[in-house]
Formats: sequence, C-alpha cells, structure tokens
Amino acid sequence: MRKNYKTIISRFAEDDLFEILDYYKSINFEFAETLLGAIEDKIKKLKSFPEQGRIVPELEQQNIIDYRELIQGHYRIIYAIQASTVMVHTIIDSRRNLEDLIIKKLMRNY
Repeated sequence: MRKNYKTIISRFAEDDLFEILDYYKSINFEFAETLLGAIEDKIKKLKSFPEQGRIVPELEQQNIIDYRELIQGHYRIIYAIQASTVMVHTIIDSRRNLEDLIIKKLMRNY
C-alpha cells in the first residue's frame, strides 16, 4: 500500500505563487488560471509521489541534498520531504539567477 504524505505549502511559497499569478492576471487571465491549475496538480501529486522531483542541482553542487524540485513551465516548485510531510518552500522563475535566488528564498525559512 502506498503511503500518503501530508503536503504543506509555506506562506513564502504562497506569496511566490500569488506574485506570479498577479503578474499574469493583468496580461492574460486565462493563462494565469491554467498555470495555477497546473502548479496545484503538481503539488497534489507530491502526496503520493514525493520523490518524483529531482534534487535541486544548484544546491546539490553545495552538498545540500534535502531539497527537490518539480518543473512547471518556467517555474520551479522547490520542496523538501520530512518524515511523512512534504513542505513546499518556494516557487521561482527559472529564468532568473537561480543559485542566488534559491539560497536567498530558502534562507528566509530560518
């Protein structure tokens, strides 16, 4: 029997998502709704398949292997698995300077 994980979206990841959606709503509301649905679907799948995402390469180079990511379009959904919980930490635009941005965003949790 497959284990179901509790999925938590941090307030920081929620803020990231709202910022992304606010940007697209003014340009193309339908795209914003489609993107939201796609990101929500990816996060829902983490309940059953938390290890589906790869380890974040920029962090792995620094020997930090606790964070995984899922890709949705230009966005990276960064999360960690802790016991029976999946914590989504941030959602970032992959077109930005990833190494600095990821470390800055993940450090806001501490």
